[in-house]
Amino acid sequence: MTERVAFMLALVKNMLPAVCEAVGLAVAVLFGLLYATEIKGQTQADDAAVKLPAFEVASIKPDKSGTEMIMFRLTPDGINVTNTPLKMLIQQAYGVEENQVIGLPNGLSSERYDVEAKVDSSDVAKLHDLDPHQRTRMLQPVLAERFQLKVHRETRDLPVYELVLAKGGPKFHDAKPGDTYPNGIKGPDGHSGPGLMWLQDGRLTCQAVGMTELTRILSQRLGHNVLDKTGLTGKYDLAMEWPPEDRPGPMSEGGEGGNAAESSGPSIFTVIQEQLGLKLESHKTAVEVLVIDHVEAPSAN
Repeated sequence: MTERVAFMLALVKNMLPAVCEAVGLAVAVLFGLLYATEIKGQTQADDAAVKLPAFEVASIKPDKSGTEMIMFRLTPDGINVTNTPLKMLIQQAYGVEENQVIGLPNGLSSERYDVEAKVDSSDVAKLHDLDPHQRTRMLQPVLAERFQLKVHRETRDLPVYELVLAKGGPKFHDAKPGDTYPNGIKGPDGHSGPGLMWLQDGRLTCQAVGMTELTRILSQRLGHNVLDKTGLTGKYDLAMEWPPEDRPGPMSEGGEGGNAAESSGPSIFTVIQEQLGLKLESHKTAVEVLVIDHVEAPSAN
């Protein structure tokens, strides 16, 4: 169990503003990444060198659940997705953020899908050796076959945030080696331990996670890439809380997005600095984007 890390995120509508605007719902997202090894922060080149198994069967259907919840789970033999927009599927499959997906037709932006994909029983052991990002990358050929998705990558100058140390340094502490967090967050399998993250209603709690995982959460929350420039290389226990209705608008020259009208408390930018001792600074830099050349509604199963 010490070698096994589960990640669980519950994200409400301020986490995925573009998705919520597209589907007109308050969305909660549950990511249950089971049987996952610790994320190593591999480069794309390292990741591409790994030979991935293929899904033997894959079912894609328009969602008819009527639920407000998006589910994205890594299961012991594959992936199970419920009520998920195509853009989010593409983001997960290609490991990019929302602002890095260019050219998705408006007609497909509001559609939501259920996906169930499984590997052959002979590949289950191989699947367990992959990290979560390698496993979601296995969706690429599924999207190519069923949605006729064709993409290419190019580099564009985009606004990004750099996460840096604020004056006085971090206000969170190193995780204790061997801590099993008996009273902490529990994963979908009931396991509690290092590597778990929980975000809901404007509160983020992390157990023994690194800055790479934190910047991934912030990237999703802000809709822009957040780059780790803190120089912090350890695993940390941290928590922060901000008004649940607060979410940023377009990036301004000062680095912060505009706040939603409902928000009456400090912005997430202020919270990060005051509660974590970190700071977000805005820059423009060359970022690799995923340009959609062709995509269609999915073929029948």
